[in-house]
Parts: sequence; structure tokens; C-alpha cells
Amino acid sequence: MIRPARCPALATARLDLRAPVPGDVAQLFEVFADPEVMRYWSTVPMRSASEAEAMVALSHEQFVAGTGMRWAVCRRDDARVMGTLSIFHFDAQNDRAEIGYALGRAFWGAGYMHEALTALAAFAFGPMDLRRLEADTDPRNAASIRALERLGFAREGLLRERWVVAGVVSDSLLFGLLRGDWTTRQYVVKT
Repeated sequence: MIRPARCPALATARLDLRAPVPGDVAQLFEVFADPEVMRYWSTVPMRSASEAEAMVALSHEQFVAGTGMRWAVCRRDDARVMGTLSIFHFDAQNDRAEIGYALGRAFWGAGYMHEALTALAAFAFGPMDLRRLEADTDPRNAASIRALERLGFAREGLLRERWVVAGVVSDSLLFGLLRGDWTTRQYVVKT
């Protein structure tokens, strides 16, 4: 598994994926304060911009510690931060990691997250040399399930009553994608 000196920038036809920076706080807060975006998330919506500032700082800390990478998902034509994409819970011995993602409601249904997830999977199975990616989602989150299955993730299990968020108990549907099942797709790592 590679350990780059800085969070690598990834590019797709319409997107630039790069490390979040302090200048992204307002747009990140807009995404993560939206109750509809956070409906199936494992935490409540953000209440203040300071939480988005903490997210940016934590992203940098996790990268430095080697425990995770988070990208701001930016529309190339105007550099608008639309959401985030993460890879974390690295298990070097078993060549696997978990992914997570969120996209602002204004950008739903346009294929942006599929594009971003494709770049992440290509990076994970290519330069990172991972064997397996994992994801969990709320079984009620049909859009997330479609996104994962469109990439080739397989349903692997259900953890009942896994999360309690704002007093609401929810299950977690587990997915896995193996490098051997992944079809290589085009992406660019910026240097």
C-alpha cells in the first residue's frame, strides 16, 4: 500500500478531487448541515461552521497519521465543492480499507458521485494496491445502494441496530468490492 507525501489529487471528466482546505469550510458546512444529506449518516447534521473547520483539520491529521484520506469533490468548471469522498480504516496486513462519501443535495442525480467513486476505486486498486474495499450504508438509502452496486460492490451482510443517531436506531448494510472484480477505468492522479 502506498503512502504518498501528500493527499493525491484525482481527476475525472467533470471533477477534481483534492484535499479539503480551510477555504472550503462554507461549502462543506452547506453540505453537512443539510438534514436530507445527513439523513442516513452516522452523525447528526452540522450545527456550525466550526464543525466543518474541524473536519478539514481532521482530514489533514488523518492523512499525516496514515489513517485516512478525504477528498473535497469539486466540479471542475467552477471549482465548487459538492461533497467529500473518504478512504479510511486501512488494514495493511489484509490490503483493505473502508470508503465513505457525501454529496450536496443540489448535485444529486447527475452522476457526480459515480464519477468520484470510480476514481477512488481505480486509485485504491491501482496505486494503493488494495485487494478489497468495504462500505456500509443504511438499508433505507436507496441512492447509496445503487451507487455501490453500479460500481460492482456486492451486498455481504446486515448489522442490525448498529447506529443510534439523535435517538433513531438504524441498521447497516455491508458491501464489499474486490480488486479481482473491479474493471479498470480511466482516472488521473495529478502530480
